[in-house]
Parts: sequence; structure tokens; C-alpha cells
Amino acid sequence: MIRLSLIIATYNRSAALVEALRSVVRQDFPAAEWECIVVNNNSQDDTLARFEAFATEHPAINLRIVTETRQGLSHARNRGIDESRGEYIAIIDDDERINEQFISSYVALFDAYPDAASAGGPIIPEYPAGRPAWMSSYTERPIANPIDLGRKIRPFPKGRIPGGGNMALRRSTVQRYGAFDPSLGRTGEQLIGGEESDLFQRLADAGERCYYVPTAIMWHIIPPRKISREYFESLCYQVGRTQRLRAGMRGQTVRLLSGEAVKWGATLLLALGFLLRFSVPKARYLLLMRRQITRGISGRKP
Repeated sequence: MIRLSLIIATYNRSAALVEALRSVVRQDFPAAEWECIVVNNNSQDDTLARFEAFATEHPAINLRIVTETRQGLSHARNRGIDESRGEYIAIIDDDERINEQFISSYVALFDAYPDAASAGGPIIPEYPAGRPAWMSSYTERPIANPIDLGRKIRPFPKGRIPGGGNMALRRSTVQRYGAFDPSLGRTGEQLIGGEESDLFQRLADAGERCYYVPTAIMWHIIPPRKISREYFESLCYQVGRTQRLRAGMRGQTVRLLSGEAVKWGATLLLALGFLLRFSVPKARYLLLMRRQITRGISGRKP
């Protein structure tokens, strides 16, 4: 019996995928009771060849790969869910590593908490090139989305949701509420997001509970490209576009626009605080983040 299916969507990151799989095969959970499904989303690199070589080296692990031709992270994750057989479903990304207790932690959580419709765990960013001097906890969020809610199992606080690269669901949850909206989520190199927020908002609206699992740990590897100014500007702009798109879907555009004015006030106060502490780069990037998000919301060119 497959207790849990682990899904990894991948696009043109074969080397990173192999590193992620190296952490996956070290799980302390019985190999016969879980599976890992890699969804190749039209990769043009050597993803298929490298996966097959890796799977051959680990015959005792239930590793499978399928190809989803519809481009987009939501399509890929939904395909993985359709292909899966587990009672529970966990989702990570191809630029991550997980601890040995990752799968056993989620299985134990869902077994012990029948009211848990979904769950998420800690996200720890790693910067091989070093964490940039301009980064603060505010500007790190759109890039790495670090999550640390302590060392105890607890419901996620209101307004907080698991990170997209470390989340788990009961199969019954997906069957009842659906999976990821294909109109949201990253497509190739396009950075539109919001598919996780949309799913967890649906669950919250229905009164379902989401639990934090401190022992299901994920490390998010942030390459130098993702801490460049060009990438940061583009990412924040797409955050704004995503917020405008989701607000329109929920009939909350006016609320979003008025809230952005409040956020500008808070941003200016935070930036002033950085300046008073002589942290000019942190202030500059905080203002840059808010400017790009606002441009994305308003539809202005980045």
C-alpha cells in the first residue's frame, strides 16, 4: 500500500533535480510504502536521461517519471496528482533538498490528526554564493519564502499558508476541493504565481485545517541568478500581477488597491528605519520591491 506520493515538477533543471532526488532516496520511511513521481514539463535539457540513470542506480526506490506537455507548474503538479497512488500527497520543487524524516513526518501527522486537510513544514533558504547584503526578511520573502513556526506541531496561523515547495494534502482533500488552477502558476520562465495561495484560500474558506509539521524540513537552494537585481525586479513585478489577477477572480480589486496604499506607508516607515541604521542597500531594495509590486498591480510596464 502506498501511504504517500511525493511529486516533483521539473523544467530544464536536470542537475538540480538529481540533487533533490539524492535527498529523496534517503528517507527513513519503508520504501514499499511511498513513491516519487517526477513530472517533466517539456524540459529541453537532459532531464529524462539523467533521471533514468539515477533511477537505475536506486532500484529499491519507487521512482517514476511522466511528461506533461501542457506548459505550466499547475499543469505539471496536477498531472503528478493524477498519476499518484498515495493516500497522502506531498509536493516539493526541483531546486530543494529534504530531510530523512520528511515523508514519515507527514504520514505521522495525517495519521494522528484526522482533521488535517493539508500541511506544510519549515523552509530554510541556502545561498551558495552568500546571502546578499541588501536582503532583509522582507525582501527575502518573495525569493525564498522562508518558514519557521517553531518546533511544535500546530495549525498554521490565520493568513499564513505552507510554502509551495513544502506542502502536503490528503487525497480526499484534492478530490473534494480540486487541485491547482491552471490559469495561475509559473509557466516556463514566466514568474506568475498564486496557485498555492488560491488552493489554500479555498481550503480556508471551507473551514479546513492546515497544520505546521516542524520535522518535515526542506532546504531551498537559491542560485546567484535569483539574487540578481534583474531577477528580483521581474519577480516582484509578477507578484503584483498575480495579486491583481487573484483579486479580480475574487471580486476584491478595490480592496487590493486600497491595501497597496497602506503597504506603501508601512514600506516607507521600514525603509526609514533601515536608513537610520545606515542600511542603505536594505532600504533601497525594500522600496524597489514595493515599486515593482505596485507596477504589477497597476499593469504598468516593469
